[in-house]
Amino acid sequence: MVGEENFVDMTPNRSNNYCCGGGGGTLQNGYKDQRFEYGRLKDEQIKATGADYCIAACHNCHQQIHELSEHFGGNYPVVHLWTLICLSLGVLGPNEREYLGDDLKEVNVFHPETAM
Repeated sequence: MVGEENFVDMTPNRSNNYCCGGGGGTLQNGYKDQRFEYGRLKDEQIKATGADYCIAACHNCHQQIHELSEHFGGNYPVVHLWTLICLSLGVLGPNEREYLGDDLKEVNVFHPETAM
């Protein structure tokens, strides 16, 4: 599951990558239909990878891509980068697993709050 052999990059990528449409205040502006249309290309780009997860480092991107996945029927889990880092370090608490797919929700890791 983990390792560069399991990393799937989007095409195009890096400086030519597509915006998700969630930044610049669009999450709060009340124009949800327009925001989904702005993000349609990103959703198609993510689906084309065939990846099991989409990892987002930005909160706005995470929220937008999560909603795009539901709206356009992608049904791919969208996970914050820090969630995967915490999971790998063994410090991800039970209440922080909402966006993990079923394959990761029950990964047996140390929970500091239950060790007290």
